[in-house]
Amino acid sequence: MSRVPETPPSVAADNRADWVLPFCVLALMSIGVVMVASASIAFAADVYGDPWFFLKRHLMFLGFGAVAALVVSQIPLSVWSRLSWPLLIFSCLLLLVVLIPGIGREVNGSRRWLAFGPITVQPAEVAKFCLLVFFASFLTRRNQQLRHWSSFMIPVVILGFAALLLLGQPDFGSVVVISGTVLAMVFLAGARLPHTFLLVALAASALALLALLSPYRLQRLMTFLDPWGDQFASGYQLTQSLIAFGRGEWFGVGLGNSVQKLFYLPEAHTDFIFAILSEEWGMAGGLVVIGLFAALTWALLRLVREALAQQKFFAALLAFGIAVLLAGQAFVNMGVASGLLPTKGLTLPFVSSGGSSLVICCSLFALALRIQAELRAAKGEQEGGVGMIRQLPIFNPLQLGDRAVKEEAA
Repeated sequence: MSRVPETPPSVAADNRADWVLPFCVLALMSIGVVMVASASIAFAADVYGDPWFFLKRHLMFLGFGAVAALVVSQIPLSVWSRLSWPLLIFSCLLLLVVLIPGIGREVNGSRRWLAFGPITVQPAEVAKFCLLVFFASFLTRRNQQLRHWSSFMIPVVILGFAALLLLGQPDFGSVVVISGTVLAMVFLAGARLPHTFLLVALAASALALLALLSPYRLQRLMTFLDPWGDQFASGYQLTQSLIAFGRGEWFGVGLGNSVQKLFYLPEAHTDFIFAILSEEWGMAGGLVVIGLFAALTWALLRLVREALAQQKFFAALLAFGIAVLLAGQAFVNMGVASGLLPTKGLTLPFVSSGGSSLVICCSLFALALRIQAELRAAKGEQEGGVGMIRQLPIFNPLQLGDRAVKEEAA
């Protein structure tokens, strides 16, 4: 009888670790469904006459997200790399169109939405996906030139143009998250440290100056420093969020028993859903969510390490960008809800109610799964079924800048 070859230990370990990424995302989605239903039930019943209005809407967009994820997962990474410039142009056009009066929908002084019948699309969320793909492809092709100041300024100018369009809405939170993600990708791609540090300092100074010169942003900053000083006006939302955290204590008041969602805390099912979760599930529940995001980030960074080991630099940059974007947005959302950061209108990935954000998060998840699948296929071809363990090198942030980039021409 022929002997069945044993699975190499490295492959078996990879197969076990591969489950971390889908497990974390599915767990966060499940928590999101439960919390959207709980946090929105009173508001939906009062405003729409249907206590499950936002839950139905959330499930509908989860369905859209599943379809988008299925499409994204079927497209090879080489195709995404070739589509980088069309995606950049498409995202910039959307960001321009939404600023046109009469086309972009204005809510609370912000023009951030495009209406297509009963469905609204937020171009800033679409831009996150498109800009990630573009910069991953651009930095892969031009990483050797990034050491020169003239070439280094090209992605900076592109990022600056996109940031200006986002600030026109205005969407300061998205500017911070996208800028931080792109700067991290530029550093990983091999840009010189002096250039990177100078750019970070200039970006931070510009954002700080913008916040100080804008009256309503300055008011938010002052409220952040002392929310209880004006707790019934500008500090109302933050103080109600902090009350929710305080009521939750260690193990929460129980699912569905939140008081703050009963018309005390605005945006309870979107931007401040983490506060309601912490009230109902307590500190223990909040730590579970934080742990899931930490494990998700670890799984994505693991893909970065494996892609660098296989010299798949586009996959490495793309996985790194997804990790920084999701982790950064989750950090900002939870930081705002807990009073760690000034108020910003960003959703909690995979958890908050929000159509465009949920669909784009599902698309990014599918893109990560595509990266994981292609890395596994490439590793299987290299090992050729032989149980040889190939030791991966230690992760080096400057590794991209020390190697010549050779991507498939197909």
